[in-house]
Amino acid sequence: MTSQETAPPRKARDGGQVSSRLTGIDAARGAALLGMMSTHLLPTFGPAPSWDPTFVGLVFSGRSSALFAVLAGIGLALTTGKQEPRQGGELRAARGGVAMRALVIAVVGLALGGLDVNIAVILVHYAVLFLCILPFLGLRLKALSFWALGWVLLSPVVAYLLRPLLLETTPPLQLGHNPGTEDLGTPGQLLADIFFTGYYPVFQWISYLLIGLVIGRLALTRTKVQLLLLAGGVAVAAAAKVVGFLAMEAWGGRAALEKLPGTRGYPLDSMLQVNLTGLDQTGSWWWLATASPHAGTTLDLLHTSGTAAAVVAFFLLLAAAAENLKVNILMVLSGPGAMTLSLYSAHVWVVSGFTNKPLPAGWTEEGMYWTQALCAVVIGACFALLRRRGPLEWVAHQASRLGSYRPAAVG
Repeated sequence: MTSQETAPPRKARDGGQVSSRLTGIDAARGAALLGMMSTHLLPTFGPAPSWDPTFVGLVFSGRSSALFAVLAGIGLALTTGKQEPRQGGELRAARGGVAMRALVIAVVGLALGGLDVNIAVILVHYAVLFLCILPFLGLRLKALSFWALGWVLLSPVVAYLLRPLLLETTPPLQLGHNPGTEDLGTPGQLLADIFFTGYYPVFQWISYLLIGLVIGRLALTRTKVQLLLLAGGVAVAAAAKVVGFLAMEAWGGRAALEKLPGTRGYPLDSMLQVNLTGLDQTGSWWWLATASPHAGTTLDLLHTSGTAAAVVAFFLLLAAAAENLKVNILMVLSGPGAMTLSLYSAHVWVVSGFTNKPLPAGWTEEGMYWTQALCAVVIGACFALLRRRGPLEWVAHQASRLGSYRPAAVG
Protein backbone atom coordinates (compact mmCIF):
# COMPACT_ATOMS: atom_id res chain seq x y z
CA MET A 1 0.00 0.00 0.00
CA THR A 2 3.03 2.21 -0.27
CA SER A 3 4.48 3.59 -3.45
CA GLN A 4 7.36 1.26 -4.18
CA GLU A 5 9.65 2.54 -6.90
CA THR A 6 12.44 4.91 -5.95
CA ALA A 7 14.69 4.59 -9.00
CA PRO A 8 15.14 7.31 -11.70
CA PRO A 9 13.56 9.16 -13.42
CA ARG A 10 11.67 9.86 -10.21
CA LYS A 11 13.89 11.45 -7.58
CA ALA A 12 12.08 10.06 -4.54
CA ARG A 13 10.08 13.20 -3.81
CA ASP A 14 13.28 15.26 -3.66
CA GLY A 15 12.81 17.00 -6.98
CA GLY A 16 13.00 16.27 -10.66
CA GLN A 17 10.43 14.93 -13.06
CA VAL A 18 8.08 12.08 -12.30
CA SER A 19 7.75 9.61 -15.17
CA SER A 20 4.37 8.88 -16.70
CA ARG A 21 4.75 5.24 -15.66
CA LEU A 22 5.03 6.17 -11.98
CA THR A 23 2.25 8.73 -12.27
CA GLY A 24 -0.01 6.08 -13.82
CA ILE A 25 0.82 3.50 -11.12
CA ASP A 26 0.20 6.04 -8.35
CA ALA A 27 -3.06 7.13 -10.00
CA ALA A 28 -4.27 3.52 -10.12
CA ARG A 29 -3.35 3.16 -6.46
CA GLY A 30 -5.28 6.35 -5.67
CA ALA A 31 -8.32 5.01 -7.50
CA ALA A 32 -8.07 1.80 -5.49
CA LEU A 33 -7.94 3.80 -2.25
CA LEU A 34 -11.06 5.81 -3.10
CA GLY A 35 -12.84 2.66 -4.26
CA MET A 36 -12.06 0.83 -1.05
CA MET A 37 -13.17 3.81 1.02
CA SER A 38 -16.50 3.77 -0.82
CA THR A 39 -17.15 0.14 0.17
CA HIS A 40 -16.39 1.07 3.79
CA LEU A 41 -18.71 4.06 3.98
CA LEU A 42 -21.45 3.54 1.39
CA PRO A 43 -24.03 0.72 1.31
CA THR A 44 -23.17 -2.25 -0.88
CA PHE A 45 -26.63 -3.78 -0.43
CA GLY A 46 -29.94 -1.97 -0.80
CA PRO A 47 -32.66 -1.91 1.87
CA ALA A 48 -34.63 -4.91 3.10
CA PRO A 49 -36.38 -7.05 2.12
CA SER A 50 -34.82 -7.31 -1.35
CA TRP A 51 -31.21 -6.41 -0.38
CA ASP A 52 -30.48 -5.63 -4.03
CA PRO A 53 -26.86 -4.79 -4.85
CA THR A 54 -26.00 -1.10 -5.03
CA PHE A 55 -23.78 0.57 -7.61
CA VAL A 56 -20.90 0.63 -5.11
CA GLY A 57 -21.34 -3.05 -4.34
CA LEU A 58 -21.45 -4.06 -8.00
CA VAL A 59 -18.49 -1.93 -9.13
CA PHE A 60 -16.02 -1.66 -6.25
CA SER A 61 -16.58 -4.60 -3.91
CA GLY A 62 -13.65 -7.01 -4.20
CA ARG A 63 -12.05 -5.17 -7.10
CA SER A 64 -10.52 -2.25 -5.19
CA SER A 65 -8.69 -4.40 -2.64
CA ALA A 66 -7.50 -6.76 -5.39
CA LEU A 67 -6.16 -3.76 -7.32
CA PHE A 68 -4.13 -2.79 -4.24
CA ALA A 69 -2.58 -6.25 -4.11
CA VAL A 70 -1.78 -6.38 -7.84
CA LEU A 71 -0.21 -2.92 -7.59
CA ALA A 72 1.92 -4.19 -4.70
CA GLY A 73 3.33 -6.86 -7.01
CA ILE A 74 3.95 -4.29 -9.75
CA GLY A 75 5.75 -2.04 -7.28
CA LEU A 76 7.94 -4.89 -6.10
CA ALA A 77 8.86 -5.70 -9.70
CA LEU A 78 9.83 -2.08 -10.34
CA THR A 79 12.10 -1.97 -7.28
CA THR A 80 13.81 -5.28 -8.03
CA GLY A 81 15.02 -4.70 -11.56
CA LYS A 82 11.92 -4.13 -13.69
CA GLN A 83 12.32 -6.43 -16.73
CA GLU A 84 15.57 -7.96 -15.44
CA PRO A 85 15.29 -8.99 -11.77
CA ARG A 86 18.22 -8.35 -9.49
CA GLN A 87 20.43 -11.25 -8.51
CA GLY A 88 23.01 -12.08 -5.87
CA GLY A 89 23.78 -9.49 -3.24
CA GLU A 90 21.52 -6.89 -4.80
CA LEU A 91 18.56 -9.27 -4.62
CA ARG A 92 19.31 -10.14 -0.99
CA ALA A 93 19.44 -6.44 -0.16
CA ALA A 94 16.14 -5.83 -1.96
CA ARG A 95 14.51 -8.67 -0.04
CA GLY A 96 15.76 -7.21 3.22
CA GLY A 97 14.24 -3.85 2.33
CA VAL A 98 10.89 -5.43 1.46
CA ALA A 99 10.87 -7.41 4.72
CA MET A 100 11.49 -4.27 6.78
CA ARG A 101 8.78 -2.40 4.89
CA ALA A 102 6.41 -5.29 5.63
CA LEU A 103 7.29 -5.02 9.33
CA VAL A 104 6.24 -1.37 9.40
CA ILE A 105 2.97 -2.15 7.61
CA ALA A 106 2.27 -5.02 10.02
CA VAL A 107 2.82 -2.81 13.07
CA VAL A 108 0.45 -0.19 11.68
CA GLY A 109 -2.09 -2.90 10.84
CA LEU A 110 -1.95 -4.44 14.32
CA ALA A 111 -2.44 -1.01 15.87
CA LEU A 112 -5.49 -0.35 13.69
CA GLY A 113 -6.77 -3.82 14.58
CA GLY A 114 -7.24 -2.61 18.14
CA LEU A 115 -9.80 -0.02 17.05
CA ASP A 116 -13.53 -0.64 17.25
CA VAL A 117 -14.32 -0.23 13.56
CA ASN A 118 -16.57 -2.03 11.09
CA ILE A 119 -13.87 -2.16 8.40
CA ALA A 120 -11.91 -5.27 7.45
CA VAL A 121 -8.42 -3.78 7.76
CA ILE A 122 -6.12 -5.23 5.11
CA LEU A 123 -2.70 -4.12 6.38
CA VAL A 124 -1.60 -7.19 8.37
CA HIS A 125 -2.53 -9.44 5.45
CA TYR A 126 -0.77 -7.04 3.11
CA ALA A 127 2.41 -7.26 5.17
CA VAL A 128 2.30 -11.06 5.23
CA LEU A 129 1.84 -11.04 1.44
CA PHE A 130 5.07 -9.04 1.13
CA LEU A 131 6.91 -11.69 3.13
CA CYS A 132 5.37 -14.57 1.18
CA ILE A 133 6.42 -13.09 -2.15
CA LEU A 134 10.11 -12.71 -1.22
CA PRO A 135 11.18 -16.06 -2.78
CA PHE A 136 9.73 -14.99 -6.14
CA LEU A 137 11.47 -11.62 -6.50
CA GLY A 138 14.43 -13.03 -8.41
CA LEU A 139 12.35 -14.85 -11.04
CA ARG A 140 12.10 -13.70 -14.63
CA LEU A 141 8.91 -13.20 -16.60
CA LYS A 142 8.45 -16.75 -17.95
CA ALA A 143 8.93 -18.45 -14.58
CA LEU A 144 6.70 -15.90 -12.85
CA SER A 145 3.97 -16.49 -15.42
CA PHE A 146 3.96 -20.24 -14.73
CA TRP A 147 3.90 -19.67 -10.97
CA ALA A 148 1.06 -17.15 -11.25
CA LEU A 149 -1.05 -19.42 -13.42
CA GLY A 150 -0.46 -22.42 -11.18
CA TRP A 151 -1.27 -20.47 -8.03
CA VAL A 152 -4.50 -19.08 -9.50
CA LEU A 153 -5.63 -22.57 -10.54
CA LEU A 154 -4.58 -24.60 -7.48
CA SER A 155 -4.64 -22.35 -4.41
CA PRO A 156 -8.48 -22.10 -4.29
CA VAL A 157 -8.76 -25.91 -4.36
CA VAL A 158 -6.20 -26.33 -1.57
CA ALA A 159 -7.94 -23.64 0.49
CA TYR A 160 -11.33 -25.28 -0.07
CA LEU A 161 -9.98 -28.60 1.24
CA LEU A 162 -8.24 -27.10 4.27
CA ARG A 163 -10.83 -24.54 5.35
CA PRO A 164 -13.36 -27.04 6.82
CA LEU A 165 -10.62 -28.67 8.89
CA LEU A 166 -9.65 -25.31 10.35
CA LEU A 167 -13.24 -24.29 11.06
CA GLU A 168 -14.19 -27.61 12.68
CA THR A 169 -11.62 -27.32 15.48
CA THR A 170 -12.64 -26.25 18.98
CA PRO A 171 -12.49 -23.29 19.01
CA PRO A 172 -12.56 -22.65 15.24
CA LEU A 173 -9.31 -21.30 13.84
CA GLN A 174 -10.90 -18.04 12.83
CA LEU A 175 -10.69 -14.64 14.50
CA GLY A 176 -13.96 -12.99 13.50
CA HIS A 177 -12.28 -9.58 13.87
CA ASN A 178 -9.33 -7.61 12.59
CA PRO A 179 -5.94 -8.99 13.69
CA GLY A 180 -4.63 -7.07 16.69
CA THR A 181 -1.75 -7.26 19.11
CA GLU A 182 -3.77 -9.45 21.49
CA ASP A 183 -3.98 -12.13 18.79
CA LEU A 184 -0.21 -12.60 18.86
CA GLY A 185 -0.85 -14.74 21.94
CA THR A 186 -2.73 -17.29 19.81
CA PRO A 187 -0.43 -17.61 16.78
CA GLY A 188 -2.12 -20.73 15.39
CA GLN A 189 -5.51 -19.06 15.21
CA LEU A 190 -3.98 -15.84 13.90
CA LEU A 191 -2.08 -17.54 11.08
CA ALA A 192 -5.04 -19.74 10.11
CA ASP A 193 -7.24 -16.65 9.87
CA ILE A 194 -4.68 -14.66 7.89
CA PHE A 195 -3.98 -17.45 5.41
CA PHE A 196 -7.29 -19.28 5.03
CA THR A 197 -10.34 -18.36 7.13
CA GLY A 198 -10.25 -14.56 7.30
CA TYR A 199 -11.50 -11.74 5.10
CA TYR A 200 -8.37 -11.56 2.92
CA PRO A 201 -7.07 -15.13 2.64
CA VAL A 202 -3.37 -14.66 1.97
CA PHE A 203 -2.94 -18.15 0.53
CA GLN A 204 -5.09 -17.30 -2.49
CA TRP A 205 -4.09 -13.63 -2.52
CA ILE A 206 -0.48 -14.51 -3.27
CA SER A 207 -1.90 -14.89 -6.80
CA TYR A 208 -2.42 -11.12 -7.00
CA LEU A 209 1.18 -10.31 -6.13
CA LEU A 210 2.48 -12.91 -8.57
CA ILE A 211 0.33 -11.42 -11.31
CA GLY A 212 1.54 -7.98 -10.30
CA LEU A 213 5.14 -9.17 -10.59
CA VAL A 214 4.36 -10.49 -14.08
CA ILE A 215 2.89 -7.13 -15.10
CA GLY A 216 5.77 -5.23 -13.55
CA ARG A 217 8.31 -7.30 -15.52
CA LEU A 218 6.73 -6.10 -18.79
CA ALA A 219 7.97 -3.09 -20.74
CA LEU A 220 5.30 -0.86 -19.22
CA THR A 221 6.58 2.30 -20.91
CA ARG A 222 5.66 0.96 -24.36
CA THR A 223 2.24 1.95 -25.68
CA LYS A 224 1.80 -1.42 -27.40
CA VAL A 225 2.29 -3.24 -24.09
CA GLN A 226 -0.15 -0.91 -22.36
CA LEU A 227 -2.81 -1.50 -25.01
CA LEU A 228 -2.31 -5.28 -24.90
CA LEU A 229 -2.54 -5.18 -21.10
CA LEU A 230 -5.78 -3.21 -21.31
CA ALA A 231 -7.34 -5.52 -23.88
CA GLY A 232 -6.12 -8.68 -22.17
CA GLY A 233 -7.32 -7.53 -18.77
CA VAL A 234 -10.80 -6.73 -20.08
CA ALA A 235 -10.99 -10.04 -21.92
CA VAL A 236 -9.92 -12.14 -18.94
CA ALA A 237 -12.21 -10.26 -16.56
CA ALA A 238 -15.21 -10.61 -18.86
CA ALA A 239 -14.60 -14.28 -19.61
CA ALA A 240 -14.26 -15.17 -15.93
CA LYS A 241 -17.46 -13.34 -15.02
CA VAL A 242 -19.38 -14.97 -17.90
CA VAL A 243 -18.26 -18.46 -16.88
CA GLY A 244 -19.15 -17.74 -13.26
CA PHE A 245 -22.60 -16.50 -14.27
CA LEU A 246 -23.23 -19.57 -16.41
CA ALA A 247 -22.08 -21.88 -13.62
CA MET A 248 -24.45 -20.29 -11.12
CA GLU A 249 -27.48 -19.51 -13.26
CA ALA A 250 -27.43 -21.92 -16.22
CA TRP A 251 -25.65 -24.99 -14.87
CA GLY A 252 -27.38 -25.21 -11.48
CA GLY A 253 -24.73 -23.81 -9.14
CA ARG A 254 -26.88 -21.28 -7.29
CA ALA A 255 -29.73 -23.76 -6.84
CA ALA A 256 -27.32 -26.23 -5.26
CA LEU A 257 -25.78 -23.61 -2.95
CA GLU A 258 -29.16 -22.28 -1.84
CA LYS A 259 -29.86 -25.70 -0.28
CA LEU A 260 -26.93 -25.23 2.11
CA PRO A 261 -27.40 -23.48 5.47
CA GLY A 262 -26.56 -19.76 5.28
CA THR A 263 -24.77 -17.59 7.82
CA ARG A 264 -25.93 -14.12 6.81
CA GLY A 265 -29.28 -12.49 6.27
CA TYR A 266 -28.71 -11.38 2.69
CA PRO A 267 -30.16 -13.40 -0.22
CA LEU A 268 -27.55 -15.61 -1.85
CA ASP A 269 -28.27 -14.04 -5.25
CA SER A 270 -27.25 -10.61 -3.93
CA MET A 271 -24.20 -11.99 -2.11
CA LEU A 272 -22.98 -13.69 -5.26
CA GLN A 273 -22.95 -10.29 -6.93
CA VAL A 274 -21.45 -8.26 -4.07
CA ASN A 275 -19.56 -10.18 -1.39
CA LEU A 276 -19.39 -13.75 -0.06
CA THR A 277 -17.82 -12.72 3.23
CA GLY A 278 -19.63 -14.37 6.12
CA LEU A 279 -20.20 -17.63 4.27
CA ASP A 280 -17.88 -20.51 5.11
CA GLN A 281 -18.00 -21.76 1.51
CA THR A 282 -17.92 -25.38 2.59
CA GLY A 283 -20.12 -28.37 1.83
CA SER A 284 -20.30 -28.09 -1.96
CA TRP A 285 -17.78 -27.99 -4.78
CA TRP A 286 -20.03 -25.44 -6.46
CA TRP A 287 -18.40 -22.77 -4.28
CA LEU A 288 -15.32 -23.10 -6.51
CA ALA A 289 -17.40 -22.21 -9.58
CA THR A 290 -18.36 -18.70 -8.44
CA ALA A 291 -16.77 -15.51 -9.72
CA SER A 292 -18.16 -13.55 -6.78
CA PRO A 293 -16.21 -10.79 -4.99
CA HIS A 294 -14.13 -12.08 -2.06
CA ALA A 295 -14.85 -15.68 -3.07
CA GLY A 296 -11.15 -16.46 -3.47
CA THR A 297 -11.93 -18.87 -6.32
CA THR A 298 -10.03 -19.20 -9.58
CA LEU A 299 -12.75 -17.28 -11.42
CA ASP A 300 -12.77 -14.53 -8.79
CA LEU A 301 -8.96 -14.24 -8.92
CA LEU A 302 -9.02 -14.10 -12.72
CA HIS A 303 -11.82 -11.55 -12.86
CA THR A 304 -10.36 -9.18 -10.27
CA SER A 305 -6.83 -9.57 -11.65
CA GLY A 306 -8.15 -8.82 -15.11
CA THR A 307 -9.92 -5.67 -13.95
CA ALA A 308 -6.78 -4.63 -12.04
CA ALA A 309 -4.62 -5.08 -15.15
CA ALA A 310 -7.08 -3.08 -17.23
CA VAL A 311 -7.20 -0.25 -14.68
CA VAL A 312 -3.40 -0.09 -14.48
CA ALA A 313 -3.11 -0.03 -18.28
CA PHE A 314 -5.78 2.67 -18.54
CA PHE A 315 -3.97 4.97 -16.14
CA LEU A 316 -0.60 4.29 -17.79
CA LEU A 317 -2.08 5.34 -21.13
CA LEU A 318 -3.75 8.38 -19.58
CA ALA A 319 -0.55 9.40 -17.80
CA ALA A 320 1.46 9.12 -21.02
CA ALA A 321 -1.10 11.25 -22.86
CA ALA A 322 -1.06 13.84 -20.08
CA GLU A 323 2.74 13.94 -20.15
CA ASN A 324 2.71 14.58 -23.89
CA LEU A 325 0.23 17.42 -23.37
CA LYS A 326 2.32 18.84 -20.49
CA VAL A 327 -0.63 18.74 -18.09
CA ASN A 328 -0.82 17.00 -14.73
CA ILE A 329 -4.44 15.96 -14.83
CA LEU A 330 -3.86 12.86 -12.69
CA MET A 331 -2.59 14.58 -9.56
CA VAL A 332 -6.04 14.21 -7.96
CA LEU A 333 -5.38 10.45 -7.94
CA SER A 334 -1.60 10.11 -8.12
CA GLY A 335 -1.16 12.41 -5.12
CA PRO A 336 -3.18 10.27 -2.69
CA GLY A 337 -1.95 7.16 -4.50
CA ALA A 338 1.62 7.93 -3.48
CA MET A 339 0.71 7.98 0.23
CA THR A 340 -2.01 5.37 0.59
CA LEU A 341 -0.59 3.84 3.78
CA SER A 342 -0.97 7.15 5.62
CA LEU A 343 -4.34 8.03 4.10
CA TYR A 344 -5.81 4.54 4.52
CA SER A 345 -4.73 4.45 8.17
CA ALA A 346 -6.19 7.91 8.80
CA HIS A 347 -9.41 6.82 7.11
CA VAL A 348 -9.76 3.76 9.36
CA TRP A 349 -9.03 5.85 12.46
CA VAL A 350 -11.63 8.48 11.52
CA VAL A 351 -14.30 5.87 10.77
CA SER A 352 -13.63 4.21 14.14
CA GLY A 353 -14.75 7.43 15.81
CA PHE A 354 -18.23 7.00 14.31
CA THR A 355 -18.59 3.21 14.58
CA ASN A 356 -21.74 2.18 16.48
CA LYS A 357 -22.54 5.85 17.05
CA PRO A 358 -25.06 8.15 15.36
CA LEU A 359 -23.65 10.45 12.73
CA PRO A 360 -23.54 14.16 13.58
CA ALA A 361 -26.73 16.06 12.82
CA GLY A 362 -27.10 16.70 9.11
CA TRP A 363 -24.45 14.15 8.08
CA THR A 364 -25.13 11.19 5.82
CA GLU A 365 -23.04 8.22 4.73
CA GLU A 366 -22.63 9.86 1.33
CA GLY A 367 -21.48 13.08 2.98
CA MET A 368 -18.96 11.17 5.08
CA TYR A 369 -17.53 9.47 2.02
CA TRP A 370 -17.20 12.56 -0.15
CA THR A 371 -15.69 14.55 2.70
CA GLN A 372 -13.04 11.90 3.34
CA ALA A 373 -12.40 11.41 -0.37
CA LEU A 374 -11.94 15.15 -0.88
CA CYS A 375 -9.59 15.33 2.12
CA ALA A 376 -7.55 12.44 0.71
CA VAL A 377 -7.27 14.16 -2.68
CA VAL A 378 -6.30 17.53 -1.21
CA ILE A 379 -3.77 16.10 1.25
CA GLY A 380 -2.25 13.86 -1.41
CA ALA A 381 -1.98 16.73 -3.90
CA CYS A 382 -0.33 18.97 -1.30
CA PHE A 383 2.30 16.35 -0.46
CA ALA A 384 2.90 15.78 -4.17
CA LEU A 385 3.37 19.49 -4.84
CA LEU A 386 5.79 19.71 -1.92
CA ARG A 387 7.57 16.55 -3.20
CA ARG A 388 7.31 14.90 0.19
CA ARG A 389 6.41 11.38 1.27
CA GLY A 390 3.49 10.79 3.58
CA PRO A 391 4.47 10.30 7.24
CA LEU A 392 4.01 6.52 7.28
CA GLU A 393 5.56 6.24 3.83
CA TRP A 394 8.63 8.04 5.18
CA VAL A 395 8.89 5.55 8.04
CA ALA A 396 8.46 2.61 5.67
CA HIS A 397 11.09 4.06 3.33
CA GLN A 398 13.62 4.47 6.15
CA ALA A 399 12.94 0.91 7.30
CA SER A 400 13.42 -0.30 3.73
CA ARG A 401 16.74 1.54 3.47
CA LEU A 402 17.86 -0.02 6.74
CA GLY A 403 16.85 -3.50 5.61
CA SER A 404 18.57 -3.18 2.24
CA TYR A 405 21.80 -1.69 3.62
CA ARG A 406 24.94 -3.47 2.47
CA PRO A 407 28.30 -2.45 3.94
CA ALA A 408 30.83 -1.41 1.33
CA ALA A 409 33.42 -4.03 0.51
CA VAL A 410 36.81 -3.50 2.13
CA GLY A 411 39.99 -3.70 0.08
